[in-house]
Amino acid sequence: MLDLVLPLECGGCGAPSTRWCDACARQLAVRADEPHVVTPRVHQGVPVFSLGRYAGARRAAIVAVKEHGRADLIDPLGAALRGGLRQLLTWGVLGPPLTVVPAPTRRYAARRRGGDPVTRMALAATSDGRDARVVQALRMTTMVRDSVGLSGAARQRNVAGRVRLRGPVQRLTGDVVLVDDIVTTGATAAESVRVLQTSGARVFAVLALANA
Repeated sequence: MLDLVLPLECGGCGAPSTRWCDACARQLAVRADEPHVVTPRVHQGVPVFSLGRYAGARRAAIVAVKEHGRADLIDPLGAALRGGLRQLLTWGVLGPPLTVVPAPTRRYAARRRGGDPVTRMALAATSDGRDARVVQALRMTTMVRDSVGLSGAARQRNVAGRVRLRGPVQRLTGDVVLVDDIVTTGATAAESVRVLQTSGARVFAVLALANA
């Protein structure tokens, strides 16, 4: 009866009567050679790692969280981020204690989505309390436009000088990694890394759920 009133479907493929099916879970599973290094159009100054292409179940789940309020998908996406962080720790790219900084989200977008999805994914990724903690160290000013449809150069201009540090930099102890849901041109990540490094934080990498 509940399915008739509120149809339950997989957030990755739309399969009925399940929130997240086994096939989509396998698509998000972090393999031994993942995450991969990617090269966004905007130079970051640190390595950028992605857990996969912005396609298939990965894309559908991210869109469902951000645009359709599917908070139930935060956990599987957070689990994928957790797997990526563990790989970077295992490979020696990062070392504990680790500070995870979510990429900043426009305030209007966060309000419309019922909160900042990137921060929620980061918190889910570090919920076991081992080796890493989340610090919301960055914010965006109110003058940033939606980047959809903007060229790479326009995205850079859009965020230049509009990512700000929130709170004292002393909170950013140990190795710092910036996490995001999608890296496209890399403009937001690059500006975020610049602000963190200028403040004295030891940023070693960017990790994204997907690259487009």
